[in-house]
Amino acid sequence: MSSCVLAYSGGLDTSVILGWLQDEGYDVHCVYVDLGQPGEDRDAVLKKAYACGAKSARIVDVQEELCRDFAFPVMQWQAKYEGVYLLGTSIARPLISKICLQVAREVGAEAYAHGATGKGNDQCRFQLAAEALEPGVKIIAPWRIDKYRNKFPGRTEMIAFCQEKGIPVKASVAKPYSSDENCLHISYEAGVLEDPKVTGVDVPDYGMTVSPQEAPDKSEEVTIGFEQGVPVTLNGKKVSPLTMVLELNKIGGRNGIGRLDMIENRFVGMKSRGVYEAPGMTLLYEAHRYVEQLTLDRDLLHLRDRLSPEVAEMVYYGFWYTAKMDALMAFNKQTQSVVTGEVGLRLYKGNITVTSRTSPNSLYDDKIASMEAGGSYNQNDAEGFLRLMGLPGRVQGRVRPRAY
Repeated sequence: MSSCVLAYSGGLDTSVILGWLQDEGYDVHCVYVDLGQPGEDRDAVLKKAYACGAKSARIVDVQEELCRDFAFPVMQWQAKYEGVYLLGTSIARPLISKICLQVAREVGAEAYAHGATGKGNDQCRFQLAAEALEPGVKIIAPWRIDKYRNKFPGRTEMIAFCQEKGIPVKASVAKPYSSDENCLHISYEAGVLEDPKVTGVDVPDYGMTVSPQEAPDKSEEVTIGFEQGVPVTLNGKKVSPLTMVLELNKIGGRNGIGRLDMIENRFVGMKSRGVYEAPGMTLLYEAHRYVEQLTLDRDLLHLRDRLSPEVAEMVYYGFWYTAKMDALMAFNKQTQSVVTGEVGLRLYKGNITVTSRTSPNSLYDDKIASMEAGGSYNQNDAEGFLRLMGLPGRVQGRVRPRAY
């Protein structure tokens, strides 16, 4: 028989796909990539996969790798898709593909199957990553196959299929929205959220944050330390990347930090509405920016900021394993080599205020910057500087006078 790996969650969609792939003649190796999805019994997921006929099933915990090698480099770029989205779902997809292909190589599978729809971004991220790593891999995306969609036009048919096959699923009415969660964030979309007139932040049953209105009436302070752009200490204690994110999720979450409601442009061309919460990463982005303000010179910082939307777009679209991204990450490594320091933040009802910032690599010189006399800055030098800067304008003004 042909064999494939399936990016498997144990939910209704991938349970149906597991059964359907077997009907299509595949031995299926299920891979549950653990990104920190909450509320799921990992052992039960494995048992269910085997009970439903999987040739093999395994859980691969990549939470530490997700934070260290994917989320933190993107954060160092200050990359936000369309200026606001912190890319929590996008970042995880190339890692899922990498793990599934590693398993495929181990078990000798020639195909890689996933449950992403033909309308969304995830199909792009899964496939672009997989084909970059393994150009000859066969991608099976059932939602892009007429035969599959004709067989399963809705949840009723999917639940009936599971009952026929003896696949245990929680057969319930669809939620008023769908969600995707990992240790970085939770996203909410579809259902009632497809109506832009609906106030998005009022709809979800949030899993990471309280609303700013429900946050404590007293502010909370937190200190984050960075070494070469990597967050390494939390309130003076050295922690791992995953612990950093999880602890900041708790701290930011209880203070109403990190909620977002946006209408975004999908890679496939349509607009979609998403509601997100990412308390820990929101705090890291903010703290990191304050260290950069001390340590990066103007021209380098401005160049990085011009490139940042490009990086966000590449991550969002799924172009992670590309020569262009490799070059940008090499640039990032050099840029971050001086971004070392510590930042104090005060959190209050969804707001973040910087309370202190220090760095051994600080370029801030209070003697030069001070409005008081002293320091090595000679204000007389500004006369020649401005005469030179204004020269083109003066020449043009004489030749082409402007009305005023």
